[in-house]
Amino acid sequence: MRWFKLFLLNFVGVLNDNFMKHCIIFVAVGWSMPEWMTQSQLIAAVSAALVLPYLLLSPYSGEMAERFEKQRIVRLMKMLELPIVAVAGIGFWVESVWVVLLAVLLMGMQSCLYSPAKYGLIRDVEGERGVAFGSGMFEMMAFLGILIGTVLAAYLSDHYAWWVVSLVMVVLALVGWRLSVILGIKGLEFDSQHNTDRVTRNPIRFLIDSYRFASQHKGLNRAIYGASLLWLLGGVLQMNVVLHSTRTLGMSNTASSVVLAMAAVGIAIGCSVTGKLIEKRDKRGFIVGGLIGVALALSIVLIFKPQGWMLGAMVFLIAFSGGVFQVPCLTIVQSADIGHRLGGMLAYLNLLTFIFVLIGTAIFSVITALTAQNSYAVFVVMLIIIILSIFVFVKQGKMK
Repeated sequence: MRWFKLFLLNFVGVLNDNFMKHCIIFVAVGWSMPEWMTQSQLIAAVSAALVLPYLLLSPYSGEMAERFEKQRIVRLMKMLELPIVAVAGIGFWVESVWVVLLAVLLMGMQSCLYSPAKYGLIRDVEGERGVAFGSGMFEMMAFLGILIGTVLAAYLSDHYAWWVVSLVMVVLALVGWRLSVILGIKGLEFDSQHNTDRVTRNPIRFLIDSYRFASQHKGLNRAIYGASLLWLLGGVLQMNVVLHSTRTLGMSNTASSVVLAMAAVGIAIGCSVTGKLIEKRDKRGFIVGGLIGVALALSIVLIFKPQGWMLGAMVFLIAFSGGVFQVPCLTIVQSADIGHRLGGMLAYLNLLTFIFVLIGTAIFSVITALTAQNSYAVFVVMLIIIILSIFVFVKQGKMK
């Protein structure tokens, strides 16, 4: 039951984030916007607003997860989600791009501050023996949240009413807050008076210190790099599928959301299956195999230029392979023998993840600007990144 409540908490939080994000992407493009803001730039701006707080606040979130009760942090942050969705509702009411972008920025801050505490609870449910299963299912529920949030946003954008969008966000925020209240997970917490480690709040210093600490534990930095890379590729894929479907192939928002749904279903299944299979097996085989699967699917998209259900199938394969690649990386991080520093390492993972997401957003924005929004050029760059990453992990020894 504790697993169920934790997974559901993650699901509704991610669902609300992505519902808000995609409602803005699908709806705000029809509002009065600055002349320089194309659809591609709007997508990039929304994505950047959601992840920018992670670049600045991750050291604070890691310190909070190490020093305070994790469930209390989660409960407080979920309570703050209610006024944030109220701001978003006002933005949809007055049709202001700037107000909804402010709401996304605030949602990013809230998500950042409780993320290490939320992920830290995985290990507290059943200890190390539940880490692989918990990590896989946690990611599966997250991507189901992305799936449903994206599909629901696309549907409501084709049948738009600002008050319906606002009501959905408020209901999801209330459900998330209620789940945080009844979570009931008690784990090993660390009193700040007994934690003498000095934690810097400077993001750059925090990144350097965390890298050095992780370097003392075999495979930890590569695992964190791998988990972060998945979100870079996933963010670029998500933005590019919207562009590719609507602009290159001329699909409707609803049809585009079906292709996006295949990505969410694929990664959810990949995470779930891998979480059940990976225990006590060499993690590197799953990591390299997943990367090769992504590379093959991207190559098919570039060579054969599939449309319709074949495009959906290839997006599914890319995402499924990404799930196979993601779970072993997260399992290595969660299983690391680092004591109370787990909260800090999860914050480091968050920081690096959203540095990568921001890099991905920049890559997408620059490539589409230079190539007149050519979605195939974006797929080429994704393939190059994957091939380079395969070489990185092939050199790594056995990863337990």
